[in-house]
Amino acid sequence: MKYEYTPKGVCSRKMIFEVEDGIVRSLTVEGGCNGNLQGISSLLIGLSVDDVIKRLEGIKCGMKPTSCPDQIAQALKTLKTESAE
Repeated sequence: MKYEYTPKGVCSRKMIFEVEDGIVRSLTVEGGCNGNLQGISSLLIGLSVDDVIKRLEGIKCGMKPTSCPDQIAQALKTLKTESAE
Protein backbone atom coordinates (compact mmCIF):
# COMPACT_ATOMS: atom_id res chain seq x y z
CA MET A 1 0.00 0.00 0.00
CA LYS A 2 1.32 3.42 -0.93
CA TYR A 3 0.73 6.11 1.67
CA GLU A 4 1.55 9.84 1.59
CA TYR A 5 1.89 11.93 4.73
CA THR A 6 2.42 15.66 5.22
CA PRO A 7 4.66 16.12 8.28
CA LYS A 8 4.05 18.89 10.79
CA GLY A 9 6.60 21.08 12.56
CA VAL A 10 9.66 19.94 10.57
CA CYS A 11 11.59 20.94 7.44
CA SER A 12 10.47 17.99 5.32
CA ARG A 13 7.35 18.56 3.19
CA LYS A 14 6.12 15.09 2.27
CA MET A 15 6.75 11.46 3.21
CA ILE A 16 5.82 8.68 0.81
CA PHE A 17 5.69 5.16 2.22
CA GLU A 18 5.25 1.76 0.64
CA VAL A 19 4.06 -0.71 3.31
CA GLU A 20 3.27 -4.36 2.60
CA ASP A 21 1.97 -6.80 5.23
CA GLY A 22 3.06 -4.48 8.05
CA ILE A 23 6.62 -4.14 6.69
CA VAL A 24 8.16 -0.90 5.40
CA ARG A 25 9.22 -1.55 1.79
CA SER A 26 10.23 2.01 0.87
CA LEU A 27 10.26 5.55 2.21
CA THR A 28 10.93 8.73 0.27
CA VAL A 29 11.08 12.09 2.03
CA GLU A 30 10.80 15.40 0.17
CA GLY A 31 12.61 18.30 1.81
CA GLY A 32 14.50 18.16 5.07
CA CYS A 33 18.10 17.03 5.56
CA ASN A 34 18.51 14.95 2.42
CA GLY A 35 21.51 12.80 3.42
CA ASN A 36 20.19 12.01 6.89
CA LEU A 37 16.73 11.17 5.62
CA GLN A 38 18.10 8.94 2.86
CA GLY A 39 20.09 7.08 5.51
CA ILE A 40 17.11 6.73 7.82
CA SER A 41 14.93 5.59 4.91
CA SER A 42 17.46 2.93 3.96
CA LEU A 43 17.71 1.65 7.54
CA LEU A 44 13.92 1.30 7.85
CA ILE A 45 13.49 -0.96 4.80
CA GLY A 46 12.40 -4.41 5.94
CA LEU A 47 11.42 -3.37 9.47
CA SER A 48 7.92 -3.80 10.80
CA VAL A 49 5.76 -0.71 11.20
CA ASP A 50 5.58 -1.39 14.95
CA ASP A 51 9.39 -1.57 15.29
CA VAL A 52 9.83 1.69 13.38
CA ILE A 53 7.30 3.43 15.63
CA LYS A 54 9.03 2.11 18.78
CA ARG A 55 12.45 3.24 17.59
CA LEU A 56 11.57 6.71 16.26
CA GLU A 57 8.62 8.04 18.25
CA GLY A 58 9.47 10.90 20.58
CA ILE A 59 12.79 11.94 18.99
CA LYS A 60 13.12 15.72 19.04
CA CYS A 61 15.07 18.08 16.76
CA GLY A 62 16.80 20.73 18.85
CA MET A 63 14.16 22.68 20.74
CA LYS A 64 11.32 21.51 18.48
CA PRO A 65 8.83 19.10 20.05
CA THR A 66 9.17 16.76 17.05
CA SER A 67 11.63 15.72 14.33
CA CYS A 68 11.58 14.04 10.95
CA PRO A 69 12.10 10.61 12.61
CA ASP A 70 9.24 11.34 15.02
CA GLN A 71 7.07 12.42 12.08
CA ILE A 72 7.85 9.11 10.35
CA ALA A 73 6.55 7.36 13.48
CA GLN A 74 3.45 9.59 13.55
CA ALA A 75 2.80 8.85 9.87
CA LEU A 76 2.99 5.11 10.46
CA LYS A 77 0.71 5.37 13.50
CA THR A 78 -1.82 7.21 11.31
CA LEU A 79 -1.43 4.56 8.62
CA LYS A 80 -2.11 1.79 11.15
CA THR A 81 -5.22 3.59 12.42
CA GLU A 82 -6.57 4.20 8.91
CA SER A 83 -5.85 0.60 7.87
CA ALA A 84 -7.75 -0.74 10.87
CA GLU A 85 -10.90 1.20 9.93
